[in-house]
Amino acid sequence: MAPAAVPPPSPSPPPSPSSQHTGTALELLVHGVGGATPQEMLGDPRTVRVTGDATAAVYRRTDDTHGEKHPERYRDEPVAEAYCWSGLTSGNGSRALWLLLLPFMVVNLAHWMRPTATGRTRAVRLYGVLVRLLALSLTVLLTAAACEVALDLLAWQCAGAETCAERRSWLGFLSAHQGGWWSQPGRRLALAAVVPAALVGLLWYLSNRTWSAYESQRPLDGENFDADDPFGSEAAHGPAAPGPDADGCPRPAVPVRPALGRPGFWYGRRLVARLRAAHTAAGFLTVAAAVAGAAARHDRSAEGPVPRFIGAAVEGGIVLGALVVLWVVCRRGRSERTRDTRLDGALISYLPGSALALLGLAVLYASLSRPDWQSAGALPVETAFRFLTLGQGVLVIALAVVARGLYRRTPEPRTVLYGLGGPAVAMLACALGGVMTGGVAQRVADWLDGPGTPGMGHGTDIAGPPVLLSWQASVIPVLLLLLLVPVLVLVVRTARTARRLGPVIEAEYAPEPPDEGRTRRIARIRAAAALTDSAPWIVGVVSAATLLLGAGAIAGSWHSDQVPGRAADGTGPLLESFADAAQSTGSWLIGFGFILFVAGGRRAYKDASARRTIGILWDVGTFWPRAAHPFAPPCYAERAVPDLASRMSAWTTTTPRGRLVISGHSQGSVLAASAVWQLPDATRRRVGLLTYGSPLERLYGRWFPAYFGPEPLLGLHRSVHCWRNLWRATDPIGGPVRICADPDPGVDRGPLKDPLAYGRTTKLPLPEPILGHSDYQADPAFADARADLLEELGPLVPRQAEARTQKDSSGRSSG
Repeated sequence: MAPAAVPPPSPSPPPSPSSQHTGTALELLVHGVGGATPQEMLGDPRTVRVTGDATAAVYRRTDDTHGEKHPERYRDEPVAEAYCWSGLTSGNGSRALWLLLLPFMVVNLAHWMRPTATGRTRAVRLYGVLVRLLALSLTVLLTAAACEVALDLLAWQCAGAETCAERRSWLGFLSAHQGGWWSQPGRRLALAAVVPAALVGLLWYLSNRTWSAYESQRPLDGENFDADDPFGSEAAHGPAAPGPDADGCPRPAVPVRPALGRPGFWYGRRLVARLRAAHTAAGFLTVAAAVAGAAARHDRSAEGPVPRFIGAAVEGGIVLGALVVLWVVCRRGRSERTRDTRLDGALISYLPGSALALLGLAVLYASLSRPDWQSAGALPVETAFRFLTLGQGVLVIALAVVARGLYRRTPEPRTVLYGLGGPAVAMLACALGGVMTGGVAQRVADWLDGPGTPGMGHGTDIAGPPVLLSWQASVIPVLLLLLLVPVLVLVVRTARTARRLGPVIEAEYAPEPPDEGRTRRIARIRAAAALTDSAPWIVGVVSAATLLLGAGAIAGSWHSDQVPGRAADGTGPLLESFADAAQSTGSWLIGFGFILFVAGGRRAYKDASARRTIGILWDVGTFWPRAAHPFAPPCYAERAVPDLASRMSAWTTTTPRGRLVISGHSQGSVLAASAVWQLPDATRRRVGLLTYGSPLERLYGRWFPAYFGPEPLLGLHRSVHCWRNLWRATDPIGGPVRICADPDPGVDRGPLKDPLAYGRTTKLPLPEPILGHSDYQADPAFADARADLLEELGPLVPRQAEARTQKDSSGRSSG
């Protein structure tokens, strides 16, 4: 799909009638994903913290500390404040470990990607239940992989094989050939269960700590919504529009308050606490099932000293606990209409504790003496992994059916993948979980087996991990080969687009003489920036290929019950070589990619330039509350949005005649819009919104249509006093917000010229840089847009009008 032609700059609308109040003006700056210091944002080395803490705070220049008391000093420009929130998403290098929670974050995103729905309460609830079940399956998968490494590979296979235990001296006390107390398989499994149980406990601890720091931040006190309107769509502003027209614009209707403006949206502590209890219990129950299941199978297969009913009782308790976990996950989702101030104390306290008690019983049961029990081969966990992977595929398909039904009811042309963005992203989350967990098992097995290749049957000491994990690793090279086709298509299309843009760029900068090198560089950057609009189709292709290849891996492992290298024996030299190469290459790609992933994440948190490269994707993921997975990285917006809304409300209350412009760059514009939605109606009418380099429509509106689609953005435009959005064609992240209204409201101002000058001039003797996503304040259009907003908010004092053309930006906000 060729990128859309860049529209001409929007004409400035006629100024709206000025209100009859005057007073000090405040500009509240919100930086983007790259973070910025208060000194950089305010353009002054001397700053003072007005309110907040070391994690997130509002700062002013030292000279502006008491600006409201001296309005005569600020006739030419507003008082500037900077809200710095980078401490919520970055910090020391240890936060790179959050990248290990990436599958949980991605599946949580799928919850928020549902299509717009009006009057489809049951379908929306079903969508949420399916996503929460997928999230639960990822917790079980992670725990099962830890059990596979600790219980199966280490305690059962390596400690049970004399040659493997001899090579790993630290396993000597567990060796079956040492004859010690720990040599019995059940006791080895009981001891090894400490590793996955500790992992589950660590996840619970991290979730509980971040829950206290983020989800427990109470937002502004506000009105509750009508109990007859469960989604809050008719609150505050009347009924919703009947749907978009043929151009994707909302039909004329009284604007509505969207979901992000509801009192409970940024206060999800009750749901996160419930899900944390359920997922923690699921993790403990998974470990208990692995330990008790092995012992119970032995007791059922042979007459021994341990009665069979003990194992049956423990397994029955585990099944009952699993049913309770499923009930908790399916029963209740988010409550956005009102705040969940009441926690389910009994559930939160007793469910994880009960699961931990069952784990303790399973450990005691497995530790009972069984002198005739010998470990051989691998634990029979293959079927469990197959059913878990198959269940994830079925849930993704069911989610796609529900999402497609919602989209057909209220189609919006700009929605990605015709409403299937959520299922596609959920499929990627499952794939990431499988790659990360399977990669660890593969690498540990290779390390334990020394020169042998687990599963190949010759020269090996251990049986290795389940064959399904080897099949999943083998499809990775195939997937990468398939991806070469769309990548080549995008490269060719981008090159052609850049060639077509050449004459257009030279015409924009006429009558300056053409410079072939300069034109080519500008055209290349514009064409590359347009690739963002092709991302949905890449995600769709990857997800579809992953689903099909995953189904093939399940079928291959189920049919052959052998690793691909063994399953291809006798099929011919070419196919045998391909299977061996795919198996070994996939195994190493998983391990190598896992190491690069962690190392790159650590560098991103320490290196600002690296963080800007991947920051937008990470910050999009952690912007949303943990509605599906409680172990996902914490939602920084649950702290930042109430911070901004509280600051704006406090300032408008203490400065009754004041004017306020909230100015957000990149991800800061999303925070700014979300905070404005949280304000009371009267306060929103006194606020001007200035966004630049904003992904509000280009990323959020397309991927999250129920929350940032055409109707919510139109409602935002109608509820604030005024709004300006600046964008560039060279910006790969920001874009127009595309407010659909008649007449054109003139919100979008762009595309701005970038670079500001084509070649060398007497005024600019050195080449001007191509700014792309950064330094919007360097463009004179920024100062003009801010001045327009202040003028619309209230009449200018005399000296402001004279100085307007000489005024420059009052702050710096980097992204």
